[in-house]
Parts: sequence; C-alpha cells; structure tokens
Amino acid sequence: MTSPVLVTGGNGFLALHLIAQLLAQNLPVRATLRSLSKREQVTAPLKDAGVRNLERLTFVKADLTQDIGWQTAMAGVDTVFSVAAPVFVNGENTSSATAEVAVQGTLRILKAAEHAGVRRVVMTSNFGAVGFSNLDQDRQTTERDWTDPKQPGLSLYERSKLIAEQRAWAYLKGSGSKLEFTTINAGAMLGTALGPHVSGSFGIVRNLLDGSLRQIPDIMVSVVDARDVAAMHILAMQVPDAAGQRFLAVADQVLSMPQMAALIRRERPALAAQLPTKTMPDWFLSVAAHFNRTAREGNLMRTISHNVSNQKAKTILGWRPQYTAEQAVLAAADTLAPALQESR
Repeated sequence: MTSPVLVTGGNGFLALHLIAQLLAQNLPVRATLRSLSKREQVTAPLKDAGVRNLERLTFVKADLTQDIGWQTAMAGVDTVFSVAAPVFVNGENTSSATAEVAVQGTLRILKAAEHAGVRRVVMTSNFGAVGFSNLDQDRQTTERDWTDPKQPGLSLYERSKLIAEQRAWAYLKGSGSKLEFTTINAGAMLGTALGPHVSGSFGIVRNLLDGSLRQIPDIMVSVVDARDVAAMHILAMQVPDAAGQRFLAVADQVLSMPQMAALIRRERPALAAQLPTKTMPDWFLSVAAHFNRTAREGNLMRTISHNVSNQKAKTILGWRPQYTAEQAVLAAADTLAPALQESR
C-alpha cells in the first residue's frame, strides 16, 4: 500500500491544485485544516472540477501555530508538502512580528516530520526569497541568489517567507538532520482558483480591474500558473536529485503590468472599460516611494532584475510550464471578474 502524502492547509489556493493533481495520480492524500468544519471547502470545489479518487482524500486537524495534531497528521507519511503559511490570508494581515511566526510554523513542520520518520519535505517558498536584491538588470537571477532581509522596499510578507526559508535550511544543516528538504520558490502565482481563496499575487490583476488604479505602474512581473507550481511540487517529491535543492517556478515569459492590461483589453473586451489606460511615469513611483510603503514595494519590483531562470527545474526535475504567463493572467482575470462585476 502506498504511503499517504500530507498537504498542509488543504483549503488554500495552491493546496487545492496540488491535491487535485495528487489524486489524479491516484495517490492517497491527507490534508490538514485548522478546523475540520472546512472540509467542504476542499471537497466541493474538487468535486465540481471533476477530480477523481476523492475517496483517497482524508483530513486531520492541525494548526501551524500549535504543536497539537501534527503527530497524528504525519503518522505513516512519506512526503510532506508544507504549503500553508501560519497566519497570512492572501498576503494580508502582516506585521513586523509575522516573520517569527512564519519561522516557528516552518520549524514545527520540520521537527514533526523528523519525529515521524518522514522521508522528504517540499516547502512552498517564493521568488521574494531569491531575487529581490538583484538590482542588476543584466544579471540573471537563479536559485543561488538570496534576497537581503534588510532590502529597502521588501514587503513584510516577502521578508517573512525569506526568513522562514533561511531558518529552515539553517536548522537542517545545524542539526545534521537526515530529512530531505526541497523548496519551490514561486513567482507571482496566478491562474484559475478551484475554491474561494486566491494568492496574494491576484492583487496585481485585481488592481487593474477594480478601478483602484488611475495609472498603471510600469512594473515587470515574473508570473507562474498555480497549476504549474503544483506540478513542480509533485516532481520535487518524485525526483531523487531534488533533495537539498531550491527551484524557481516562473513561466518562460515575463509581463509588465501595462502588457497585462493590454492583454485583458484585447482578449476580454467585456472587461476593457474597467481598465486604466495611462502608464505611470517611473519618476512618480520613485518619488512616492519616499512617503508610502506600497509605493516602496512597487518601486523595488520596478528596479529588480526580471531576467529569471527556470532552467534548473527543467534540467533536474524535467519540469515544463504548461501555461504561459498570458494564460495565467487571463485565468486570474476570469476568476476575479464575477465578484468584481457584482460589486459594481
């Protein structure tokens, strides 16, 4: 009998795609939830999406901020997908204290996995832990890069994910652990949502559609479809050489926010009237960065290198993105459109 795999935060945006793909491979999946009353948030969208083998999906109550439940969650498990963040809701609710909360949640997973005899942990990290300190537009960003936690303009959310990943690697190295560990450092995750939750990156597309922007910042974005990120997680579980590695998950193309607006206007004409038409001058964002945190974060995004390599995942994992950056953006727009139209 195949050992179950564990997915933390089973009702999350990426977790639902990951569970769907694991079940499609007929693998037994155990998902953690902070409350078992949320099971329907997982099973209903999966059923609506036509996912098979739902009888192979089970649930266990566990919270990343508490020790209780994790011994039960990991009993007999071969691989843990550490997908959930301890306290973040779509990238919101961040404060200067959240980095330590993220660290403790990550270490709780690793220690519980060691105690349970888990073979491998695949952790969802992000591009913010890799490329936000490479300001050389001509230098390619790879998995060898690390963002400086003190980088001006780095958001509290990105900083918390960065520090959590750094502490995870340091803990495993310092303890001499035999636990295999891999991180997936995803770009701006877009695509189709299977459930009610979306990633914080959806804010990029939402801001284009909800009328909150009068002018579009000329910011490049390293996009990836969540379905491709889920596929990379599974490959990271299956490929022996993935142990001890970081992998950047980004599409082959990079898009600017004005290009996204033009794409939506062209391919989704029903949404065209909602889109801003003017591009914000770079100097305006630079000046605003002195006074506003959101502008500082946007200005950092404008100045970093978006020449990002996904070659390592292709070489070691045999991964190939199945969705272009344009397809991911349009799928996100389609996901957001009904709720935005209702609110008007």
